[in-house]
Amino acid sequence: MIVTVTSHKGGVGKTVTSIHLAAFFEKKFGEGSTVLIDTDPNASALEWSERGRLPFPVVGPEGDPGDEEHVILDSQGRLGGDDLEAAAEDSDLLVVPTTPEALSLNALMLLVEELEALRGNAEYRVLLTMVPWWNRSGANARKALEAEDVPLLKGEIRRREAFQTAALRGVPVYEVNERRAQQGWEDYEKVGRQVVKFR
Repeated sequence: MIVTVTSHKGGVGKTVTSIHLAAFFEKKFGEGSTVLIDTDPNASALEWSERGRLPFPVVGPEGDPGDEEHVILDSQGRLGGDDLEAAAEDSDLLVVPTTPEALSLNALMLLVEELEALRGNAEYRVLLTMVPWWNRSGANARKALEAEDVPLLKGEIRRREAFQTAALRGVPVYEVNERRAQQGWEDYEKVGRQVVKFR
C-alpha cells in the first residue's frame, strides 16, 4: 500500500502523521513491512530518524526504499499541478492533515478544490490534527467540513506535548514516558485502522 501525506500549509502535523502511520503499519504488518520516504526538502522525517531510532527505515527521495510492502510518503509542501496528480495516481490514499484553525482550513479547501478537479482520480481523506482537547474547535471544524462534503477520517489527533518530545528523541510517541503520550498513540492507532482499509 502507498499512502502519501500532504498539505498546503506547514505546521499541521504532516511529518508527525507520516512517522506515526509508518509506525502503525510496521506494528500491524511486522518488521520490514514498511518504509517512509521523505520527499520534503525540509527533510524533517529524516532528521527525526537520525536523532534516535525508529522501527522502520526512512529514506530520502533518491534513496533505495527496498522491497517493503507498504510505503508512507512524507510529501513536499504544497503539491500542485502535475505533482499532485502524480501523487494521487500513484497512491492508494492521500492523507491530508489540517489543524482546526481558520487559516489551516482555508489552505485545506484550496487543496480540496485541486483534488476534486482531478475528477475522482484522487482517493483522499482529511485528518484533523493538533485538536485542543479543552474546547470544541475540533468538533466545530469537523461539522464545517462535513457540511462541505469534505471526506474525513473519523479519528482525530489531539494536541499533545508528547509528540514534540518524541520528535526531539527520534522515537515514536509510544516510546515517550510522559503523561498522555499513550493517548497520542491511541489516536494514531484509530486513524491507522481506517487507513489500512484502503488497501
